[in-house]
Amino acid sequence: MPEAAPVIDVRDLVKSFGGKTVINNLSLQIMPGEIYGFLGPNGSGKTTFLRMLCGLLRPDSGSGVCLGFDILKQAEKIKPLVGYMAQRFSLYEDLSVRENLNFMARVYRLRNVRAQVAEFIERMGMGRFADQLAGTLSGGWKQRLALTACLLHRPRLLLLDEPTAGVDPQARHDFWDDIYDLAGQGITSLISTHYMEEAERCHRLAYLAYGNLLVAGTAGEVIASSGLKTWSVSGDNVHMLTPQLKLLAGVEQVVPFGNTLHVSGHDPELLAASLRPLMNGKYRWQQIDANLEEVFISLMQQREAQ
Repeated sequence: MPEAAPVIDVRDLVKSFGGKTVINNLSLQIMPGEIYGFLGPNGSGKTTFLRMLCGLLRPDSGSGVCLGFDILKQAEKIKPLVGYMAQRFSLYEDLSVRENLNFMARVYRLRNVRAQVAEFIERMGMGRFADQLAGTLSGGWKQRLALTACLLHRPRLLLLDEPTAGVDPQARHDFWDDIYDLAGQGITSLISTHYMEEAERCHRLAYLAYGNLLVAGTAGEVIASSGLKTWSVSGDNVHMLTPQLKLLAGVEQVVPFGNTLHVSGHDPELLAASLRPLMNGKYRWQQIDANLEEVFISLMQQREAQ
């Protein structure tokens, strides 16, 4: 069987505002049913990229296809096939859950609005909140309502901009269950997030900084490609070591994790040699795999040093 065509295939996209380049020659492919994580610091261009994909912004240059349509010439054909969830809750807080969904169903020009809204209220477990004002919902249920509104028109692609920001762990867990269920139905999700544990749940991910794509791949591929080596050190008052560790040759970052420190660098021999005098029995040392947070901190340090 021939390989399925990418849902998103963009090449050398550029977008500037007021002379400032916020997307710089970005190329990316995302396949059907994939959960793709999009990470980066605030102002890195994540939201701009999502808006270009769904036709809300036009790139200055470059080319791309989304859901089989040219993002430059056929944006109006892309919009009905995409569910877009903004960073901030954007539904009407003075309408009930049901009223909000009825309104969105009419915006999408759906038929049998009442039946379709009832179906999604039940499917998303929102029955007990159906007649409650949206503004009185908790953060997690507001998020669930926003996701439900994105799904009403049965899109093939979800563009979710920091969808779990400010919600509790249970709501975040439920959200990811939903995303995996949707992926099983062939729906592709592109999700921007600041949470490393969420990035690890994605099939693949990309890290963007100052408009530049720094790395892309599975979590394992991203970590392996970094070449970062990490030691874990624990013991009483271990955090007192931090100032000393930061001065050692080969040490590029020292990151606290609970009662341990993670000490990382790219030169394994130099790092080990610098740490050896401190391995005197007072502290417990162990070489461990680097994690995504350490890798992304390292990428940002390298980028800022350029």
